[in-house]
Amino acid sequence: MKTRLSAAGATLLALLVTVLAFGQPAHAAAGFSVAGGKLYDANGTEFIMRGVNHAHTWYPQQTSSFADVKALGANTVRVVLSSGDRWTRNTNADVANVISLCKANRLICVLEVHDTTGYGEQSGAITLDRAVDYWLSLADVLAGQERYVIVNIGNEPYGNQNYASWATDNANAIKRLRAGGLTHTIMVDAPNWGQDWSFTMRDNAASVFAADPARNAVFSIHMYGVFDTAAEISDYLGRFRTAGLPIVVGEFGFNHSDGNPDEDAILAYSQANGIGWLGWSWSGNGGGVEYLDLATNFNPASLTDWGQRLFNGANGIRQTAREASVFGGTPPPTTPPPTTPPPTTPPPTTPPPTGGCTATYTVTNQWQGGFQGEVRVTAGARAITGWTAGWTFANGQRVTQSWNVALTSSGTTVSARNTDYNGRLAAGASASFGFLGSWTGTNSLPAVSCTAS
Repeated sequence: MKTRLSAAGATLLALLVTVLAFGQPAHAAAGFSVAGGKLYDANGTEFIMRGVNHAHTWYPQQTSSFADVKALGANTVRVVLSSGDRWTRNTNADVANVISLCKANRLICVLEVHDTTGYGEQSGAITLDRAVDYWLSLADVLAGQERYVIVNIGNEPYGNQNYASWATDNANAIKRLRAGGLTHTIMVDAPNWGQDWSFTMRDNAASVFAADPARNAVFSIHMYGVFDTAAEISDYLGRFRTAGLPIVVGEFGFNHSDGNPDEDAILAYSQANGIGWLGWSWSGNGGGVEYLDLATNFNPASLTDWGQRLFNGANGIRQTAREASVFGGTPPPTTPPPTTPPPTTPPPTTPPPTGGCTATYTVTNQWQGGFQGEVRVTAGARAITGWTAGWTFANGQRVTQSWNVALTSSGTTVSARNTDYNGRLAAGASASFGFLGSWTGTNSLPAVSCTAS
């Protein structure tokens, strides 16, 4: 059952503090790890979550749900558990069975404690410290499952009040988990009922990540009414990408009582930038948000409109999910697949010349004194390994923030170079980057050049 958030406007603030670059660790068979803002499985293969949330703690008899979501193409399931403080405690034996069901169905298990939801505002909600007590009580069940299980400390651990201690409390929780012997990747939820409209997680994620002795944490944003425009979605997720911090959309819907999230933009941006997501939720919603069910009465043959969209639509689960390599599945591609099959003949000894690239400049949103722009770079007739776009503003415009690009400005001249994850493009494939800018008087579109390497 999803707790609702009152509508809150989101304001674009200052650029996220840049964090130190962490080198990719040597991947052992221990479990998941994080490097360079990406999640890797125990084989060292990048893993991108494509799955759903399942309300196990309220529907423990629905054990067939794991097989059902797998059959629909999911590679991950986020499982709702209870510490026993607000709902019936999921016992060690029950959690062990959940993990077994995930493994049997070749799903990665994200386990979360739901009793923290809305702490500081919701009556009965527990602290993150109390959630850690629960995780430590499960230490014998979790041990040895690092290849298959990610531990989500607590769901939406603060409401819209008394969330100032979010960073300190999460840092302390992670330290306690590590001291207690948990070596799993840890997932950290945002405050403000998960939606971080205050940007508390966005602006403090680097310090929380640095507080983890293992540097093995992933941040989770929940996207509902606060994220009702593509600009808000790309700006929020893009800042984590720029800072080299791992981010997933741990929950989102196609509608909500606090507003209408832009699910198409969430799916498209996540796919273009290798960001994982988990739709809310498989079935069993109540309290006025029954429309968030992906399946009617837990029946996989009776998908709702939301279920059809998430599983079968553009950038949905069937189209984009790749099974974790620890199950022997096909590893996810690191770049978008080419639109045509690769040649079957051996490559020539001398690399063919690149086909160049083109770039298009679009103003996606504009307001008095400010605007959001997007540039799409498209490879020509041959694949390219990198690109640089450039333009000169004619009316004194200035770029103030950017994402998915290494951007520099000198006066009115702008140079934009690919990052390490979006420079390689197949023939005809595209990558895009975004930015915020200021303007006065006129905001005309500049001509953009593109040079490929």
